[in-house]
Amino acid sequence: MNKKLSIIIVNYNVTQLLRNCLLSIQKYCEGIDYEVIVIDNKSTDSSWGDLIPEFPEVHFIASEKNEGFSKANNRAIETAAGEYLLILNPDTELEGFYLNEILNFADSKTNFGCLGVRMHDANGNFLPESKRSVPDMINSFEKLFTNFKKKNSKSYYRNDVDEYGVAEVEVITGAFFLVKKEVYEKVGGLDERYFMYGEDIDLCYTLLNNNYKNYYYGKASILHHKGESTVKDELYLERFYGAMQIFIDKYYKVNKPLQYSFMKAGLRLRHKIEKIKLK
Repeated sequence: MNKKLSIIIVNYNVTQLLRNCLLSIQKYCEGIDYEVIVIDNKSTDSSWGDLIPEFPEVHFIASEKNEGFSKANNRAIETAAGEYLLILNPDTELEGFYLNEILNFADSKTNFGCLGVRMHDANGNFLPESKRSVPDMINSFEKLFTNFKKKNSKSYYRNDVDEYGVAEVEVITGAFFLVKKEVYEKVGGLDERYFMYGEDIDLCYTLLNNNYKNYYYGKASILHHKGESTVKDELYLERFYGAMQIFIDKYYKVNKPLQYSFMKAGLRLRHKIEKIKLK
């Protein structure tokens, strides 16, 4: 490896947002030995190709078909030369010269798993998925059916951790996901059974189960234009709730059958409610 950091971006039909993302990387990554790898996941909008001459230092890869977020990342990461990987959404923008600080923080930790940062939307609203717990029977019910926000560590959105704080957490988001390449490969990378959604939760849980520690670093922030490449239709619902089903099948079906039955019923009910809302 001859780089400190490889930034991996999977693009799908968000050319202008991707351009803004790449410009933010250019602006804020000075002094870091890094590379950027963009893999286009068979966008129906071919305008992403216009970015190739504009960003000659970026390595662009074109997928022949869209096989999902996990597969695209794993394919791009095979070509990465960095000690660290930063999986980054194309609809995000860096907002400061903090990557060296974050890399130094990661270097200082033993058993470093992954790290995420504070995210906010275009209106400045904090995005609570920046720091989360692993789904279980109780916090899944809270997430699926209530607006109740507990202040303890078992809340799904870790409301006990200050949004500007630094703390160990269980789950961070795949929109900004820092991990050592060696560790990523050791635990098997993103599970390719997930087409979209849930793969970040799964990887975080896999890291925890392999005795690594995951961190939320709220001193650094990114802008996340959440869901700009996502159409909220029945296919979206199938993929979202299907991803949650994959997760509970994988981790609860055999080891925690009572929780599994409860969570499966809850997912099915919530999926039905959301489908009714679309009509």
